[in-house]
Amino acid sequence: MRAVQETGEARAGAGAFFYVGRFELIEFAIVLEPEEPLKYARKIFYAGMNALADALAVLSPPEKGINVRFPGSLYFDGALVGGGRLAAPEDCREDEAPEWLVFGAMIRAGGMREMGAGMSPEITTLDDEGFEAWESAGFSASFARHFLVEVDSWHERGVAVIAPRYLSRLEKTKGQGRRGIDENGDLLIHEEEGKPARRISFTEGLAKAEWFDPLLNEPRA
Repeated sequence: MRAVQETGEARAGAGAFFYVGRFELIEFAIVLEPEEPLKYARKIFYAGMNALADALAVLSPPEKGINVRFPGSLYFDGALVGGGRLAAPEDCREDEAPEWLVFGAMIRAGGMREMGAGMSPEITTLDDEGFEAWESAGFSASFARHFLVEVDSWHERGVAVIAPRYLSRLEKTKGQGRRGIDENGDLLIHEEEGKPARRISFTEGLAKAEWFDPLLNEPRA
């Protein structure tokens, strides 16, 4: 998996990094060129979510938690603040290495109350949560640095070192037991000893991206 940080004017190909400077929304994406078949390569999504949560943690008030709802919804203190998505060529087979993957993310930063938009308790922004001073380019660059660390770990040990960090932030409902990531990226939940784990589809979760509003092209609100 090749990825090189490049902010500002992006180039095509591996490592091209794009960010959008908007007052109310932090938005960015990074292009990857995997060497593995798609069914394994898409698990780099978990590295992207780790990096996204780490970039958020740098600025966040220390007493509040950052959690993930499988697979890509990012929550701060129990309220949705953004999330990550993964794009791949539509005609790529599972056993083929895709020509490219794109990990993209959005964080709701502020501006909604100023625009007169009401939010439910399940939706929040960085401004509403008292985050330290932030700006779009700086946050995007922080994500890129954390992501490069994740990619280095991927090269050294694969998903074995990425998955536990992701699972440590994954929200846990009452009665859930041990969780794991299967070879194809599915979430496995062990609810009772001696019984098969419950499986939640990784690809279906990525396709649904429940945190994202496709009509507005931003996190749901």
